[in-house]
Amino acid sequence: MRYKTLGGSGLLVSEFCLGTMTFGGGSEFWNVIGTLDQTVADGIVARALDAGVNFIDTADVYSGGLSEEITGRAIVNSGRKRSDIVLATKALGVVGPGPNDRGASRGHIMDAVKASLKRLGTDYIDLYQIHGLDRFTPIEETMRALDDLVRQGHIRYVGISNWSAWTIMKALGLADRHGWTRPSTLQAYYTIAGRDLEREIVPLLEAEKLGLMVWSPLAGGLLSGKIDRDGNGPDGSRRTNFDFPPVDKDRAFACIDVMRGIAETRGVSVARIALAFVLHQRFVMSVIIGAKTVEQLDDNLAAADVVLSADELARLTEVSALPREYPGWMIERQSATRLPAS
Repeated sequence: MRYKTLGGSGLLVSEFCLGTMTFGGGSEFWNVIGTLDQTVADGIVARALDAGVNFIDTADVYSGGLSEEITGRAIVNSGRKRSDIVLATKALGVVGPGPNDRGASRGHIMDAVKASLKRLGTDYIDLYQIHGLDRFTPIEETMRALDDLVRQGHIRYVGISNWSAWTIMKALGLADRHGWTRPSTLQAYYTIAGRDLEREIVPLLEAEKLGLMVWSPLAGGLLSGKIDRDGNGPDGSRRTNFDFPPVDKDRAFACIDVMRGIAETRGVSVARIALAFVLHQRFVMSVIIGAKTVEQLDDNLAAADVVLSADELARLTEVSALPREYPGWMIERQSATRLPAS
């Protein structure tokens, strides 16, 4: 297992992060995602830790809080020291019937972190992330609350998820101006079939030294190669029951065709090639993988051993290339004259 720093910090996290959205179940929606009970979750967590994974991600909304409870118990049941694990969770979504049981206000953040600490059975959270952009709460309010939680020792690092480039930059600017804790990470969707992040957000992350945590690197199972163009796949497949995240299917299946050829030559699964492509991107800190079985987890972890050749990377990059958009094509055109021809 390889390790990278958590953004610009000195904390090391594994290049694979175990996602626990499949733990719990409950409502009809969460049953589609996963219904793993404590025993199965214990096995998956133990297997990931044995493989060198030291990074685990959950959220207060997953299975109505049950995912956090199962995750916390699984860590205890693993016998590992709490300090050996970098534990991440998130807050923003609806966790109760009241109008303030959601969002990124100071009031909700303070309530949510206490509830997460209790469910996880821990006295601190390594990485506390705001799960999305709350357009009704000033970013100043959110950032100040997170800084207070760091100073109080409830959380150690701050992360954000699913934010636009300008809001990330505003948060960073406010933190620098007031001496508040800077966000260390962004958790965002990125796949070979969905490289939109590269337009604006990736340059920002690299310039400001934020670590990228990739969620749904297989596009909800679509890039596993087990689902055909008509949407047919294995019984119980998440993608066939929950068509998310949105994907340009023509581009996705063009990518799958190329990946399948590479996978067959190497004797590995298509999923491993899809994950390997993401791991090869220099701006990726950690890739979140969720699993319903230990076998699925093992196959995903094995992607770390896939070293794509320059030719394979070029083919994958070409087939998944983003269409040119303004102002990118104009910046590219005008930058061409910045240096004299050699």
